Amino acid sequence: MAATAADTAAAVAMVVGATGLVGREVLADLLADKRYTKVHSVGRRQLAGSIATHRKLAQHVVDFKDLSTLAALPAVDEVFIALGTTIKVAGSQEAFRAVDYEAVVAAARAARAQGATKLGVVSAMGADPRSSIFYNRVKGEMEVALAGLGFQSVVIARPSMLAGDREALNQPTRAGEGIALVISRVFKPLIPKDYRSITARDVAAGLVQGVQSTLSGVIHLLSGALQGAADRG
Repeated sequence: MAATAADTAAAVAMVVGATGLVGREVLADLLADKRYTKVHSVGRRQLAGSIATHRKLAQHVVDFKDLSTLAALPAVDEVFIALGTTIKVAGSQEAFRAVDYEAVVAAARAARAQGATKLGVVSAMGADPRSSIFYNRVKGEMEVALAGLGFQSVVIARPSMLAGDREALNQPTRAGEGIALVISRVFKPLIPKDYRSITARDVAAGLVQGVQSTLSGVIHLLSGALQGAADRG
């Protein structure tokens, strides 16, 4: 899904959740892309390392427990949201929903109010507003809410299990994830593409490519379609 000449004009982007596995890859892609003259990072804490001093980067620290702080975000053309937690880390279903639904929707709404016409968001495989599984239901409800905000295009990535180094980002490892990733690699030829583990790099690349495309409306990118996206960029 390569961008056309019409899409190569100077643009300003925003990444919400750039300290996570996928978010950091999205941010790196955008900073390296000549299409973007400015990239705003929005998160709970400052970015560290060499990327923090990139000439195109502007950082904004917000309190997602006080969503009114999002009203001060700058004008942008595109917004990428890679916020997410787990019920275990959040501590309760209510706290999980506050991040994976309320904060995501509030960030998208704030960006839309500031002129963003394209949205890319990381959801999850199995997202369904009618699901009996709480996690999947919240993700599905989030997708429905985003679709109604008036964006020209909403690109939703639904990855399967993410492969990446959470410890390097000071994130808690997820129970059973390491074992599941090993099993996924061993039995990869037998597992359908949509269910294979996928690198955060591929998810980020596929999401950026989708937002940069000329597609409009709501576009779902399943894990199988995201596989290998980094090599197609």
